[in-house]
Amino acid sequence: MNRLSAETSPYLQQHAGNPVDWFPWGAEALERARAEDKPILLSIGYSACHWCHVMAHESFEDPEIAGLMNRLFINVKVDREERPDLDHIYQAAHALLTRRSGGWPLTMFLTPSQQPFFGGTYFPPRSGRGRPGMDELLPRVAEAYRAEGPAIAEQASRLTAALALTNPGQPAGDAALDAGLAGRAYDAMLQTFDLEDGGFGGAPKFPHPTELEFCLRRHALDGRQDALAHVKLTLARMQEGGIQDQLAGGFCRYSVDESWTIPHFEKMLYDNAALLRLYADGSRAARDPSFARTAEAIVCWLMNEMHSSEAGFYSSLDADSEGEEGRFYVWTPDEARAALSEAEAAVALPHWGLDGPPNFEHRAWHLRVSEPLPELAVRLGIAPADAATALESARSKLLYRRSRRVRPGRDEKVLTSWNALTIAALARAARVLGREDWLVDSYRATDFVRRELWTGDRLLATRKDGRSHLNGYLDDHAFMLAALLELMQSGFRKHDLAWAIEIADTLLARFEDPQAGGFHFTSHDHEPLILRAKPGHDSATPSGNGVAARALISLGHWLGETRYIEAGERTVRAFATAMTRSSAGFCSLIVALEACLAPPFIVLLRGDQAQCSAWQRELEQQYRPGVEVLNLAGHADLPGALVQPAGVDPRYAAAWLCRGGVCLPPLTSRTDLEQQLALQPQQPSEAFA
Repeated sequence: MNRLSAETSPYLQQHAGNPVDWFPWGAEALERARAEDKPILLSIGYSACHWCHVMAHESFEDPEIAGLMNRLFINVKVDREERPDLDHIYQAAHALLTRRSGGWPLTMFLTPSQQPFFGGTYFPPRSGRGRPGMDELLPRVAEAYRAEGPAIAEQASRLTAALALTNPGQPAGDAALDAGLAGRAYDAMLQTFDLEDGGFGGAPKFPHPTELEFCLRRHALDGRQDALAHVKLTLARMQEGGIQDQLAGGFCRYSVDESWTIPHFEKMLYDNAALLRLYADGSRAARDPSFARTAEAIVCWLMNEMHSSEAGFYSSLDADSEGEEGRFYVWTPDEARAALSEAEAAVALPHWGLDGPPNFEHRAWHLRVSEPLPELAVRLGIAPADAATALESARSKLLYRRSRRVRPGRDEKVLTSWNALTIAALARAARVLGREDWLVDSYRATDFVRRELWTGDRLLATRKDGRSHLNGYLDDHAFMLAALLELMQSGFRKHDLAWAIEIADTLLARFEDPQAGGFHFTSHDHEPLILRAKPGHDSATPSGNGVAARALISLGHWLGETRYIEAGERTVRAFATAMTRSSAGFCSLIVALEACLAPPFIVLLRGDQAQCSAWQRELEQQYRPGVEVLNLAGHADLPGALVQPAGVDPRYAAAWLCRGGVCLPPLTSRTDLEQQLALQPQQPSEAFA
């Protein structure tokens, strides 16, 4: 066993038995590279990654390839989920070096001073089909490092300088914020929208939940009916497709085709958190109960397959089982028919496409909705309720049959940032769909994160096997702050507010660039790396800078705390130029920009607890992205703007509608409150009255 056997990352532990002399990233590896003047072979991946497994089996388990690696390089293995700081740097370096998008496994060659000079993604063990193999590549890279050291050092220095330019520059004073940016971003998205199957672009097709949520906002705030239509189409097509697990719920990371049929089978926690939130909001914006059922299926998957005994959530499920991608999920018609009654098979097989040709590698069937249940019931001449009953029974039987197969591997590390996204999504879905049990689950996960991953002045990034470690990143703190705000809108707890204030102060003290604005991805006391990134672009998860800015603005208005509001605005201004150049990639920051221009409406409920809860349930039936409702009944001694004057009869509910530090007189009728909300302008140029 090599050094990786002592690591918490399941991905690193997967390589602990390799003949490669792996190091985890750290001082020992860097010092060895300097002492021996050897280049570093940096390999970055994650445990659910199919091609990472392929490269591991082909190359890292091959004694000949491992011998070359050990003789010529200092070999460092990194889990991109535990070390997103390193992954961000070297993915950006790969893009600059190759002018191509990166991915995993990422294979980069570094000088002992961490500077990249050559790289790629997957390399086969031996050359062929015009592709260099590790057997030829490794000696050539090592020889180039020895023979062309000064030239490589100069190139690496230039590349490092170019990486620094990816951070935003000094903002241009106090110029007016661009109120038209949201509309232009939406118009840019329309250029790539798929009008037939939904989503953006072609194959491979990713869900892009951040962008779809932005479209929902455009419908609610700008009245764009086409925006709602696009979201409805995408949500409907995705839930019908094979990208959703039709038996157990939950979504895979992406579809390899345009029609969402065949996924890349790995399931990631962060994708499902974002899609849970999106489907819950879509159910009320579109008045479509099928979206609520899909949200429920995601939660079932989360609780059945991803919930840890400590109340947190695991990271991912592998794409592979028994050495094959998708083996756990696919069927043959005979196998399915053997598990079902004749009546169940008559419904299930045509509904999920098992009566047609194979759709997976010309040999197997992956389930997707091929014939909608209402149409199928008509064709079969049976009642819709009977068809639904037969399908549900078939689902249960097939799920049981599938559970007896060899399961894909599960990455059981608990990541703070992804858990925060899940907490926020559970809290949002709980109040939208009236599920008190989901709210309890979000409380438990929140309390777990605070108990096991909060040191008292910062968050740690990861936990596995009872060990929490690694400095938390911007995303850990920004996402957890946003989760606490979401949680308090679903069920207010005073200690959640106190913790939110602590996290907000940590963001300002440990991550903010107060001169240029925005937040660094790593804290001020993080280990030195060749780049201290300040990312603003949304990726598979929303931008930490965008989430931090939006959460700080909300918390600032709740408390009347200008420090937080000003930090949020500084962040927006820091990325103003980048947002103007490529608006569609900055949805999270544009949402924060909108909050700068038009502060959120805050509804404060006080008085009788039961009546306040009933009011809140009714208010949450409408999708209002610019309104935040806090049920403060029974809570006294609250700070800032959350304190409201006495004088309202405590036997009844009362509401204060506030915006930008100004509150209307209390309203004692929910109808009056709804009317006031309908009358209020959404645009920043109009007065609040």
